[in-house]
Amino acid sequence: MVFLSEFLGAEVVDVEQRRVGRVRDVTATVIEPYPVVTGIVVSRGSGEIVPWSSVRTFAGREVALRTSAESMPTMPANEADIWLGRDVLDKQVIDTDGRRVVRVNDLQLVESGGKMLLVGADIGVRGLLRRLGLERVGKAVVRLFRRDLPMVLVSWDVVQPLQGESGPDAVRLRISGKRISKLHPADIADIVEELSARERSAIFAQLSDEMAAETLEELEPDDQRSVIENMDAERASEILEEMGPDEAADLLADLSEDRARLLLELMETADAEDVRELLSFPEDTAGGLMTTEYVSVSVGLSAQECIEALRVLEPEAEHVYYVYVIDEEEHLNGVLSLRDLIVAKPGTPIAQFVRRDVVTVKLDATRDEVAAVMAKYNLMALPVVDAEDRLRGIITVDDALESVLPEGVKRRLPKPA
Repeated sequence: MVFLSEFLGAEVVDVEQRRVGRVRDVTATVIEPYPVVTGIVVSRGSGEIVPWSSVRTFAGREVALRTSAESMPTMPANEADIWLGRDVLDKQVIDTDGRRVVRVNDLQLVESGGKMLLVGADIGVRGLLRRLGLERVGKAVVRLFRRDLPMVLVSWDVVQPLQGESGPDAVRLRISGKRISKLHPADIADIVEELSARERSAIFAQLSDEMAAETLEELEPDDQRSVIENMDAERASEILEEMGPDEAADLLADLSEDRARLLLELMETADAEDVRELLSFPEDTAGGLMTTEYVSVSVGLSAQECIEALRVLEPEAEHVYYVYVIDEEEHLNGVLSLRDLIVAKPGTPIAQFVRRDVVTVKLDATRDEVAAVMAKYNLMALPVVDAEDRLRGIITVDDALESVLPEGVKRRLPKPA
C-alpha cells in the first residue's frame, strides 16, 4: 500500500544512482473508476514532469529512474491532467457511499498492470499524521490506551470530486456526475448545505432538471435562494418548471423582484401562470399555501372513463389522495376515493357514488384555520374554493404542517414519495 505523502518529497535518482531532485507532485489523468498516474513533477529548475513510464522502482522514499540524468525524458504539462498534491490534497470531496462531504488527508495509490492507479482517499486522522511524519508516534500513543489508530479510507470509485470554477482552490477533476445523481435528493440536499455557493453551483450543474428540482425542494429557504441566485437564469427557470407550483412560488417570493420577474418571463407560459396566481395570494392564507396541481375529472364520466382519464394524466402520488369531481365551470361537485372508483362497475356513472359532503376552505382562510380543519377531519388534502365554489387548488397535509411548525422542525419532516 503506497500513499501520495510517501511520494511527495522523495528523492529522485537516475540509473547510476545520481541525485536528480525531489518529487514535488504527481500528475494523473482522470478516468473512471480510477485515475491513472502519468508522471512525477521533479523539483529541478522550473519543475520538470517525468513520464511515469521512466520510473523503474519506488522504495524507501526513493524514486529510481530507468535512464541517466542526461537522457531523462520530460514532457509538457497536460491541461487535462491533475496534480494530486496541488489539486486534491486538503480539498473537499463527496463520499457518495457515506453521503457526506469529507476532506482528503492523503491518497492511496496501487500499482496494477504496469500502471499506478489512484484507488482511494484517506480521510482519517491517520492520513494527516502520515503527512506530518507522525504516524508511528500517533500509533504508539493510542496503543498506550489499548486502542488502535484506524485507517479511514474511501474507495475512489465512490468519490465525487467537487467541480468548481477555475482557481487555486478549485478541484479541477473532469469526471461525470453519475455518482452524485444516484443519491436521494434528501441526501444531496444534506451534502449541498455543507458547501460554498460555488461548490453548490457545481453540484447542481451535474443534476438533471428534475433531480435538481427535487433537491431544491429539500433545502431550507435561505439555501434555495442562494442556489437560484447564483445560477444561470435560463437553467434556473427550467428547474422551477419541474418544481410544484406552490414550491416555486414560495421560492420566487423570497427573491428580489427583478430576479423573480426575469425567471417568470423565462418559464413556460402555463407554468408561469400557475405560479403568478399563487403569488397573488398572501403567504399565510389558504391561497398562498395551496398548489394548483390536483386531479379533477368531469362529473359526467363513468367509472371506467374516469380510470382511463387518470391513466392519461399520470398524476404524482402526492396529488392523488383524492379525485375531485367538477362541472364545466369548475364548480366542485364532490370527491371520489380511489377505493370507491376501483370497486365500482366500469359503466357506473361516477355521479352515483361521488361523495357530495366535501370539506373545503375559502381562499382567504388563515393557515391556523387550514390546519384545524385538516386535523379535525383527518384529511390528507384539503380543497380550496373561491366565493363561487370553483375549485382553485388543494393543500396537502405536509404543506399544512410546515406552515404551522417551528422552522427547526420543518427540515425533519418526511417528504411525500
